[in-house]
Amino acid sequence: MKKVNVGLVRLFQFVVFVLFTFIVIAYFGAMVLLPLDAIALLIKLLGVLGLHGFIGALIAIPTVGYLCLIVYKTPGLCKMVVDTGIDLVKTGKLRIEAFNGIVEAVKA
Repeated sequence: MKKVNVGLVRLFQFVVFVLFTFIVIAYFGAMVLLPLDAIALLIKLLGVLGLHGFIGALIAIPTVGYLCLIVYKTPGLCKMVVDTGIDLVKTGKLRIEAFNGIVEAVKA
């Protein structure tokens, strides 16, 4: 019965690992995709206003680049965003390591 309990704890540990891995990848992926999405939306908006897609891209890319520069120059904002992601990683690591204590208690 102990082997079944250890197996269940390891299964839950793996599920928590996969969950936190997905959360961290989604968090940092969103940081990369937000500017790209803003460019795509601006190109579509300029297309609705009658500008061709290429001309819209020539306007949208520098506009989003300038907005990203403003975000980058905001004191502490980039560090806070990265630190939040690092905190997610640390929290996941602590939760995964907590399962090792449970495994030791089940084995005993």
